[in-house]
Amino acid sequence: MASVTSLTASVHQRLADALSAALPEAGSADPLLRRSDRADFQANGILALAKKAKANPRELATQVVARVESGDVIKDIEVSGPGFLNITITDKAITENLAARYEDGERLGVPLAQNPGTTVIDYAQPNVAKEMHVGHLRSAVIGDAVVQILEFTGESVVRRHHIGDWGTQFGMLIQYLIEHPHELDHKGEAEVSGEEAMSNLNRLYKAARTLFDSDEEFKTRARRRVVDLQAGEPETLAMWQKFVDESKIYFYSVFDKLDMEIRDPDVVGESGYNDMLDETCRLLEESGVAVRSDGALCVFFDDVKGPDGNPVPLIVKKSDGGYGYAATDLSAIRDRVFNLKANTLVYVVDARQSLHFKMVFETARRAGWLSDDVRAQQLAFGTVLGKDGKPFKTREGETVRLVDLLDEAIERATAVVREKDTLGQLSEEEISERGTQVGIGAVKYADLSTSANRDYKFDLDQMVSLNGDTSVYLQYAYARIQSILRKAGEVHPAAHPGLELAPAERELGLHLDRFAETIAEVAGEYAPHKLAAYLYQLASLYTTFYSECPVLKADTPAQVENRLFLCDLTARTLHQGMALLGIRTPERL
Repeated sequence: MASVTSLTASVHQRLADALSAALPEAGSADPLLRRSDRADFQANGILALAKKAKANPRELATQVVARVESGDVIKDIEVSGPGFLNITITDKAITENLAARYEDGERLGVPLAQNPGTTVIDYAQPNVAKEMHVGHLRSAVIGDAVVQILEFTGESVVRRHHIGDWGTQFGMLIQYLIEHPHELDHKGEAEVSGEEAMSNLNRLYKAARTLFDSDEEFKTRARRRVVDLQAGEPETLAMWQKFVDESKIYFYSVFDKLDMEIRDPDVVGESGYNDMLDETCRLLEESGVAVRSDGALCVFFDDVKGPDGNPVPLIVKKSDGGYGYAATDLSAIRDRVFNLKANTLVYVVDARQSLHFKMVFETARRAGWLSDDVRAQQLAFGTVLGKDGKPFKTREGETVRLVDLLDEAIERATAVVREKDTLGQLSEEEISERGTQVGIGAVKYADLSTSANRDYKFDLDQMVSLNGDTSVYLQYAYARIQSILRKAGEVHPAAHPGLELAPAERELGLHLDRFAETIAEVAGEYAPHKLAAYLYQLASLYTTFYSECPVLKADTPAQVENRLFLCDLTARTLHQGMALLGIRTPERL
């Protein structure tokens, strides 16, 4: 693979060299280059440098212009206003740059990170024996996109699904299953569907809860069972494993519907850290990071106080000897740092848990498990809201089941695909397959195109709309290009650097060149919404190009080939960018 130097980087280098020559005392100065409406680029860095050197900015700008190497890349450079530089680059430089990206196959000239490390991403954390709801959607979708993007840049990524598979609620469930041993049995040899597995668990949960609330003797037996579970008593563990296995059938069916790959070794639930809890507490207490308070092992913070002004501690071990979430989370940090050798830990977790994670990370820093070289951060996400702007609930005030939501999205999208297929070119099977890809893509894109920490409205009508900032708009742009490439028949895309470019071609070309910079920024900030914004702008610029520049009916054969080349590179960039967001791009729509 060949990483391609972007046009921005080429222009930046030429300006930086000219700046150093005009003002040697400035050392390696930043010309502060950005895209501009007035020219291809504008450089604003001269003002600050002139101020520092007590020079006249316009004069300094003129001296820089005189020293800029123009020709192959820079066509024209002029001083504007108090000392800005407006820079236009040559058509040839744009086409040659894009040709190099085109030659680089799927990577499109995107370089691998220079110093890749190991990142553990903790995302998609459903609870055993519980239905997944709309709140689980964001952690799964955002986490999966960040995994794909980081892997594309060459980072070594370890996925972790920290499922809720431990705790006192299992005493009640296990005791009920021991007394009603056939409740989770599967009938016949047929594979059990996710829906079936969940309804088995739901039925058992309700029955166990009713008994627990009405029968004191059962309640006592259930509480004793928790002690057996924590002690690792074999029969109890075997029953617990049944709940985990049944739940996995359900989880995996939901993730499959979300078109996400979840692998068994990546699922390490709370139970996975049981053997470390004692030692975690011992290490914290011996080092003085945690102290005993009213019989509990606690960590205190100067800046965390309750409404009464008293400090609110992180409780690592309760006074009754039970462990809190903190003990598990701190043990997971030890495992990820010392066993998995991670440099970065990213937690894709609801913003409402921010205080908990702030305290956990600070505790791990005090214990020396996190440092300047090993960092942890929460990628906090906001709430999914209904159209009324309130947290998304059913009419009955229940949280919305994730499966119902996805099924409805697929149904709506299938109707849109069927409606668009006016000539009846698609078979029922194709309509159904595309409806699924469009529906799931719509849900993911609506989530990913919003900055993670903001709340967003779940509006299916808007999500599957062909107009506006939706995945369907991007998928249709991609399918339209594939249709043009099919119609071109024997005429193949080819770059012709000697051709003059129309304004819409230039705009499209300059945006295509920014793909690599965008990926680097998105990976560095864990900000998939910036990739979504880039792709939406790409599709919009393509739409303008398509309406202003005839492709197959262009003036000359060379121009036809060059425009097909721009079409094809746009399609590849859309395809790769959408894949990094976990969204499919059907060839025909």
